[in-house]
Amino acid sequence: MALALTACGGGEKHDGTNVDGKAEAGSPQLTITPGNGEGRAAPDAGVTVKVVGGTLDQVVVTRKGKPVEGEMSADKTTWRSRTLRPGSQYQVQASARSPKGKTATATSAFGTVKAGNELKITSVTPSAGQKVGIGMPIMVTFNRDVGDRKAVEKALQVRSEKPGVGAWRWIDDRNVIFRTKNNQYWQPNQKITFTAKLAGVKSDKRTYGTADLSRSFKIGDAHMVTVNVKTHRLVVKKNGVKVNGWGISAGRGGRIRNGVDIYETTSGVHLTMGKENPAIMTSEWMGVKPEDKANGGYKEVIPFAVRISNSGEYIHSMAATTWAQGRENVSHGCVNSPPSKAEWYYSFSYLGDPVVITGTDRDLPWDNGWSFYQMSWTKWVRGSALGQEVNTAG
Repeated sequence: MALALTACGGGEKHDGTNVDGKAEAGSPQLTITPGNGEGRAAPDAGVTVKVVGGTLDQVVVTRKGKPVEGEMSADKTTWRSRTLRPGSQYQVQASARSPKGKTATATSAFGTVKAGNELKITSVTPSAGQKVGIGMPIMVTFNRDVGDRKAVEKALQVRSEKPGVGAWRWIDDRNVIFRTKNNQYWQPNQKITFTAKLAGVKSDKRTYGTADLSRSFKIGDAHMVTVNVKTHRLVVKKNGVKVNGWGISAGRGGRIRNGVDIYETTSGVHLTMGKENPAIMTSEWMGVKPEDKANGGYKEVIPFAVRISNSGEYIHSMAATTWAQGRENVSHGCVNSPPSKAEWYYSFSYLGDPVVITGTDRDLPWDNGWSFYQMSWTKWVRGSALGQEVNTAG
């Protein structure tokens, strides 16, 4: 549909039609969709401006006076906007020029349909401005089940100051996680920006995103921790250089539940998940009341504890086992450390620092905490709705 069309040529203004009401010969013909006066335009369809018999000079789409993003085709005959905010009014102005220099303009004013249900992001980890480790994932939670995962994933952008490769994976209908490629991690000391251009994205019947969200955080120095349970040693490196190390005591093993030795420390790529000073650790995680000493019950107040899994594993201070640290594994699965070393590491570590543990027969499951690097890259990418890697450099 041609809307509010005018054409100019040779410095002489015309209305774009001849006396018979037909389009003036040689004038470019502009079409704007949605049409002027439309009151229930689909937010996910956006705005399309097309021209026949010329090329587009300019397209401006505004909402409340602010411009809306869009992209011009290579041949400058089509312009398409991003998705639009539901329940909003928009204005469009477009101009085009023919090969012989004749010009035309068109305008449109329309409204988009209101969202029956709103799709929103309820949480993003890490938080805005936070400094985190090189293994840090981006974890996004929505307020309701996402029906069209492809449409929503297309709206999620990750940009890094330094080159990087990652991918999204849907954990369930409300949670999606971004991590970098195996063993590459984020490059240290840079800013990462996560943007969700959700406004107007249709995720289900009458369900639309109603607002965008943008968040930036920082990657700090490259902290890498390696723990060898067999040699009872822990080594800390910063940007590839060893800065500390000490003897540890890991899980002693010997308590089987559902075929798993729950007292054995898990081997694999852990990520630091949080800090507690103190942490209250009890035997309730294995179904034993603290007062049931005969069956291994315990309750302990542990200082300087850095969590590395959801199954109760920490790197933490343990003065009572200094005699075993560097010699013997006597813990319930945690990495017992000398008090001074544990306090140092507590202050040193970021969330998302990799902690690679080796030397046990118990593998760390990929979904135990933030242990996403335990899943192969190929399988991880298959969990993306779009099934593709993401180059983050922008």
